Amino acid sequence: MLRGDRGQATVEFALALPVVLLALALVVQVALLARDRVAVVHATRAAARAAVVDPTVGAATRAARSAGGSLTSASVQLDGDTAPGGLLGVTVTARPTAVPLVGHVVAGVQLRERLVVLVEGPG
Repeated sequence: MLRGDRGQATVEFALALPVVLLALALVVQVALLARDRVAVVHATRAAARAAVVDPTVGAATRAARSAGGSLTSASVQLDGDTAPGGLLGVTVTARPTAVPLVGHVVAGVQLRERLVVLVEGPG
């Protein structure tokens, strides 16, 4: 080994480490985005089930928040006919979780899911 080659691996590691950590943070951000997408779908289904028997925003919101788990900023909207036999649209909207340093990638993203259900309960 030549005397001038000492520390070469350390320098290469120091140069590559920020790139590897950034790539890891991006992978974590994509995984969190996928998790939040599944949570929005699950929360929308729960809100729709609640709205079938009790077509109020309060009941749908409680169901969505309890089923959404990781969703902190979920909002529920109902539109349509709340009378028994009417069609009611249930929309859940939420912002995804952002990872520091790479969270700006999803800063403008809004997750939204909509289901239309037939109201069975009192209107």
